Amino acid sequence: MDGCILSWWRVACRLCLAVVIWWCAGCGSALAGPDVVRIHMDADWTGVRESSESIERGLMTAIAASGGTLGGVPVEIIRADHRGNSRRSLENLKAFLADDRALAVVTGLHSPPLLANRDFINANGILTLVPWAAASSITRHPSRDNWIFRVSVDDAKAGMVMVAHAVDVRGFRRPALLLEQTGWGHSNEAVMVEALAKRGVRPAGTYWFNWGISESAARLLLREVRSGLADCILFVGNAPEGKAFMLSMASLGPLERLPVLSHWGLTGGDFHKAVGPEIRRDLDLSFLQTRFSFVSDPDDSVGRAVLALARRLYPDVITTGADIAAPAGFIHAYDMGLLLAAAVRTAGGLTDDIRADRARIRDALEHLPVPVEGLVKTYVRPFRPFSETDPDAHDALGYDELVMARYAEDGTIVLLPR
Repeated sequence: MDGCILSWWRVACRLCLAVVIWWCAGCGSALAGPDVVRIHMDADWTGVRESSESIERGLMTAIAASGGTLGGVPVEIIRADHRGNSRRSLENLKAFLADDRALAVVTGLHSPPLLANRDFINANGILTLVPWAAASSITRHPSRDNWIFRVSVDDAKAGMVMVAHAVDVRGFRRPALLLEQTGWGHSNEAVMVEALAKRGVRPAGTYWFNWGISESAARLLLREVRSGLADCILFVGNAPEGKAFMLSMASLGPLERLPVLSHWGLTGGDFHKAVGPEIRRDLDLSFLQTRFSFVSDPDDSVGRAVLALARRLYPDVITTGADIAAPAGFIHAYDMGLLLAAAVRTAGGLTDDIRADRARIRDALEHLPVPVEGLVKTYVRPFRPFSETDPDAHDALGYDELVMARYAEDGTIVLLPR
């Protein structure tokens, strides 16, 4: 009997020791914190791959500039290709929620997936960072429970800048609106019509096109625009459709061609390669950008330091500023990455509770205590708690950061004086 009791006691002690070891191991893990944090890039990696790659490189350069981690935790990028499809983007967002180390979603060029899924994003507390998509309502969820932050063009101001350049600078009086048939196109129509009306100007016509329009269909639409006696075109579309329209424009006779003032979506893919310098010489084309360029601002000290770091990170791709394709994506993602890193520091770092981390970092983004020096500008309290009386609270850039630009002969982007 005594032997049985002793044997039972030994087993019990071993079990207790095993529990203590397991508990201590768990404590050690909690104290050590997470071993990785993931950022999901929900973007179009097929149709406008150059813009998505540019965003990724800008983001990773910012993380490298912040010590190579977020709060001491290594960062892993997960590429999620929605190919411009809102339903596929929704599935990507659901995959994000299933990832227990996913901190934030960084989005790409397209606005429609964000517009379609905005309510899902905010209802599920998905920390979403927008370095390109420009539709104004993306960041204007009618609630304080707003999880979407943007460092990019805001269409509430973009159309105003395009109209100001067309009417006030170039002197056009009969602009035609040529817009993609999406929420992005419609949001720009409203802003442009209002901006024109303030100048006593009415559009010569409003013309809509769908994604994937062919060159022949684009040529017919351009002739319809010309027949409406327009003196210029305000264009809202992305690179694939931009190629179709500009190649079609170049194929028209010199007297049939119209000046085109484009939103910046045109620069998001391989447009400058497909519409090369010999074609661009026959076009009067300008487009929206934000107020920084590695090419136009070669002596900017911050820009030089960032470019040197990008060269070290991507030596096979980047040797000069001209090598950064779709540069707006890189520039804005770099600045957004710095703001994210600052928010992680403000929040006191990361823990094993990723949901709590997202909430703390969202709060930190709205209350950043110190300025952050980026490429476009130095950000002083760039975000605030959202309210209907402060509709720009989740947009870090405004009217003053927007300019028009042109392609140089070598395909680089050169900013124009405003």
